[in-house]
Amino acid sequence: MILIADSGSTKTNWFAIDSNGKELFKVTTKGLNPAVFSEDILTNRIVACSELIASKNAAKEIHFYGAGCGTKTPKAILKQVLQTIFTNATITVKEDTVAAVNAVTTTPAIVCILGTGSNCSYFDGTKTQQKIASLGYSVMDDASGNYFGRMLLRDYFFNKMPKAFAKDFAANYNLDADEIKKNLYKKENPNTYLASFSHFLVKNKDNDYAQNVILTGIRLFIENQILQFDNCKELPIHFIGSLAFFLQDEIRLLFMEYDLNLGKIERHPIQGLVNYHLKTK
Repeated sequence: MILIADSGSTKTNWFAIDSNGKELFKVTTKGLNPAVFSEDILTNRIVACSELIASKNAAKEIHFYGAGCGTKTPKAILKQVLQTIFTNATITVKEDTVAAVNAVTTTPAIVCILGTGSNCSYFDGTKTQQKIASLGYSVMDDASGNYFGRMLLRDYFFNKMPKAFAKDFAANYNLDADEIKKNLYKKENPNTYLASFSHFLVKNKDNDYAQNVILTGIRLFIENQILQFDNCKELPIHFIGSLAFFLQDEIRLLFMEYDLNLGKIERHPIQGLVNYHLKTK
């Protein structure tokens, strides 16, 4: 059995196939970002899934792609966690940008991720390259779920949010300052907590204020990430992630302004990853 996993900070999609490519099962667990979570949390989130534990001895290959897996130490941590559970499997761990590339293209392109976090890479047809090292949600991640959540909270508490919008926002969330600080500085996974506020933005994206927040975030992503590549106007630019999927109209609008070539927009890369591994077997 082969297990293929696509993981962010919020959730992990698992797809199990046999040696002939037949689907055995699909399952979703909580996110497994080794740059954010401890080994105990990573382990507990895997073993909590009955389907995975029932298959732990049958798994012969695991191809894991995830947020937080772009540097040596967290990648090694996650690989060790997986190896301890799936003792019979050969395990590869790669960052989520590689998953995005493998899911959408085999030819040169720029591939972007807009979900809980954000990232952008250049695929030359063989290798995936990045010019900018990601410093995570508190410093980077323009146009991501956690970026938009952070902007909404700032505007609400700085009284920059229109009153009607602010009233509706407050009715949907617990905006007590102590509760927010507890989630940001005391609890696990503050990036996912921030991203939870972006759901309200997407739901109300036709509001003038929401449109301004969304377009500002996407513009930052284009200027800081996509335009770093000198050949960006010569290549298709693909997107993976829920935020990209739900904000594709705004992405198209700004791509016209910047004269960029929009390629595919996929909400989830898991099926593309499965197809990729079937082709490369």
